[in-house]
Amino acid sequence: MRIADVYSRRGRNLIGFWARLLVTSIGLLIASKLVSGIEFSGVPSLFFAAFVLGGVNAVIRPLVILLTIPFTLITLGFFLFIVNAAMLGLSAFLVPGFSVAGFSSALFGSIIVSITGMLACWYIGPKDTVEVLIIEENKT
Repeated sequence: MRIADVYSRRGRNLIGFWARLLVTSIGLLIASKLVSGIEFSGVPSLFFAAFVLGGVNAVIRPLVILLTIPFTLITLGFFLFIVNAAMLGLSAFLVPGFSVAGFSSALFGSIIVSITGMLACWYIGPKDTVEVLIIEENKT
């Protein structure tokens, strides 16, 4: 493996990280505009909340999902909405300047952030690279 390959790979991962952070921030901003009860004190708290939400979703959410498998199976997966709302509420608890008023605000806010992330995943690939699809018409 060449050193240039390592730097090249690291740069792509950083682009993916920043892209996901930006997407999560946009999702949180949209949620704060559409859902009453989700508020930010400023742009720094918005980006910090997106960063913390990403960390909570990467570390704590898998453990919670593992521990709540019976509830998830019984409710045919709908319990995952509650888990997502709890992760948003936990992020609001950890970030000063970010507040979620109650469970319904957390639930609807987490749905909006999830939809925003899903739409962005069409452009950010599984390897954290920004993908652009160019379709050329064959003129023969």
